[in-house]
Amino acid sequence: MARILVIGASRGIGLETVKALLARGHEVRAFARKASAIPLDDARLEKVDGNALDPASVASALAGVDAVVQSLGVDFGVNAVVKGTTLFSSSTRILVDAMKQKGPQRLVAVTGFGAGDSRGHGGLLYDAVMFPLVLKRVYDDKDISEQMIKASGLEWTIARPGILTNSAAGGAYQVLTDPETWRAGPIARADVGDFLAEEVTARRYVHQTPVLIN
Repeated sequence: MARILVIGASRGIGLETVKALLARGHEVRAFARKASAIPLDDARLEKVDGNALDPASVASALAGVDAVVQSLGVDFGVNAVVKGTTLFSSSTRILVDAMKQKGPQRLVAVTGFGAGDSRGHGGLLYDAVMFPLVLKRVYDDKDISEQMIKASGLEWTIARPGILTNSAAGGAYQVLTDPETWRAGPIARADVGDFLAEEVTARRYVHQTPVLIN
């Protein structure tokens, strides 16, 4: 079993990834601003309070781990929709630089459907309404983050989940690697966490950007 660092571990996809990794028998270092409040107790879980925008905290969290899952998110409030964010690009720059200097080399990152070359594959409603009105400014920063990861020289995989839901894990989600098949669709956060927990050691999609939908 491996020791995996999960950045953004306190909620959403990050928390679901922690659960899925523990279920597979891995040791997990859960890194988040409020990691100590994660409602899980397991001898293989280490909770580390830290800031993904603090280079010293990130470098310390990397010590002794075999791989990293990066799963950060922002609330799509008025400020993020109107002004955008730099969270993804800034945190990725810090993480990639630290990993290149000290390791590990395996990185599985989450962006989202509409990032990078998946933009424009969502259909009329998604591409013409939802994306430009709600997602674009945040996803512009995710695009920068993806570019950094692809240029890093690391052993990376970038997962692009569709429209996230809080449904229970279904287990029958689709992993779409061919751009001809990419489309918008719902997927449970628990299913995304399952994919990340499997992929980080299985390495089936190294240097690929699969879209995940149910």
